Order: sequence, then structure tokens, then C-alpha cells
Amino acid sequence: MVEPAATDDATLVAQASRGSELAFRALYRAYVRPVYWLAHELIGTTSDAEDVTQETFLVAWRKLPDLELVSESLLPWLVTICRFQAANRIRARRRERDHTSAAADEAIPSTVNVEQQVVDAELAERIMSEVAGLSAIDQEIFRLCATEGYTYSAAADELGVAHGVVRNRLSRIRTRLRTVMKEST
Repeated sequence: MVEPAATDDATLVAQASRGSELAFRALYRAYVRPVYWLAHELIGTTSDAEDVTQETFLVAWRKLPDLELVSESLLPWLVTICRFQAANRIRARRRERDHTSAAADEAIPSTVNVEQQVVDAELAERIMSEVAGLSAIDQEIFRLCATEGYTYSAAADELGVAHGVVRNRLSRIRTRLRTVMKEST
């Protein structure tokens, strides 16, 4: 490829704003290092600095047609874009960190409630005992629908019974288990 003959920023910007990839490539090569080092100084990590550098030049490429270069160098404009992109990256990382730490805080209980664990275990035992006392077909309906998430139709097909049978029996099973749970509280 033939490099653009111009070496001053004003001419390269004018050519790049008209779509010359060669002119933009010359500007990129001239300013990628200072933009990267600024991004690295602002962000502090190599991968984020590389991303911010690329984002800076992408924004520059899109905005070049509207740019009126007021100095001899494109660098001050690129520095401004880089600062905005770095600020955006820092805000995004902060939001991500806050969201992640908030989710972790919600997932980890602050204290272990042994009493609640005993109550939950006793309740689970009572429910399992109640299910064990059901007929074989009701146990299968409970297993398929309540435990494995089958729909009424899928459970009916699996068991070879009508849809209404599964729906009615499951309703009675749930009522029976609700009674067990109310008695436990």
C-alpha cells in the first residue's frame, strides 16, 4: 500500500475525514503510543488501556468528518477522547464491581441460623414422610411435577393417565403438604 504523501496532521485529518484509511492509519501510527500510555496511566491495567486506546481511535474515526482541527496536532483531541473513554471504562468497572459484590453479599448469609436449619430439616423430613404415605401413582405425580418440573400433560403421558388425573391428584397432594407445613409453624 502506498502511504499518503502528507505528513502534517491537518492534511492527514482532511484525507481521513474523506474516508482515506491510509491517512487514518498514518495518524494511528503517529499517536497510538501516547494515547496508550495516557490510557494506561488513567486505568492502570494493560488490557483495559489497550481497550481504551482502541475505543479512542474508533471514536476518532467516526468523528473525523465533523472535526475542525484548531492546532497543528491531532493529539490534544485524541487525549480528550481518551480521557472520556477511560472515565467510561472506570465507571463500568465500578458498576460491575458494585453489582458483583452486592450479589455476593446477598448470596452469603451474615450468620448461620442453626435453629432455622433444624426447623427446615424437620419440615423437609415431615414432607418426605407425608409423600412416602401417598399411593404409588401420587408419589410418581409428585416426583414428576413437583420435583422434576414436568407439565401436567408431560406427566400424564409419562404415566399413561389423563391430564385431569394428574392435575386433580397434584392439587390434593399440594393441599395435604400445605397442611403439614402449617402444622409445623
